[in-house]
Amino acid sequence: MRVTLATMTWLISFVYSYSYKVNNLPDIENEDFIKECVRIHNKFRSEVTPTARDMRYMTWDPALAKIAKAWAKTCQFRHNPQLKSSKMHPNFTSLGENIWTGSLSLFSESSAISNWYNEIKDYDFNTRRCTKVCGHYTQVVWADSYKVGCAVQFCPRVSGFESLSNGAHFICNYGPAGNYPTWPYQKGYTCSACPPDDKCLQNLCVNPKRDKVTRYYSLVDPAWPIFLRNRYTSLFLIANSIILIMSVIITIWIKKKYPNLSLLD
Repeated sequence: MRVTLATMTWLISFVYSYSYKVNNLPDIENEDFIKECVRIHNKFRSEVTPTARDMRYMTWDPALAKIAKAWAKTCQFRHNPQLKSSKMHPNFTSLGENIWTGSLSLFSESSAISNWYNEIKDYDFNTRRCTKVCGHYTQVVWADSYKVGCAVQFCPRVSGFESLSNGAHFICNYGPAGNYPTWPYQKGYTCSACPPDDKCLQNLCVNPKRDKVTRYYSLVDPAWPIFLRNRYTSLFLIANSIILIMSVIITIWIKKKYPNLSLLD
């Protein structure tokens, strides 16, 4: 009886602990999650070696986060094939993407983004040669990418990552996309090549207008594929739906009130 009771206690504790970790994965609107994703990206961008002349400060983009969440929900360890579509985002014609997949116990925003940045050891800036995988690192420090949106999803299984079960699937999307066949940034004295209206803050080019967090309006948060709508399109669709419903109600009322009335000859 003691063994059975001890086993049951352990199982309850294990299930509770496991459930707690799953339920504690942050949502894309979690302020601490947002701040940490942005902070770590800017930390690494401000500390690049060699130093950067044109590194832009990076801020959060809710639309990019929504796109990342929609793709993360599919639990696939591969890049989103829709990112090059000009319809994906209201401001960017192409988007970048980094993916990290691992156990729930290992996941944190810091560990995942650090894992990408650590690819710097395999990257030679002068020659742009990479001895292993460096694309995650170069996207993190791509000077012209100034918006980021991330999401993490619990996945019982991840297609393309069969060795893992019950893991955390973390994705960050970037705008505009990086990783073109050139250097990720211009090396030189920090902020010396910032745009004319920018200021220098912690080795990064800052512009309040560019760095403003823009909220994009959407009626739904659908499964993939996702289509973003602006505020006016959303209001138009709401008004259309209301008019359609009212038309049906009025038609039914007229038919009941005046059963002999013929609307059409």
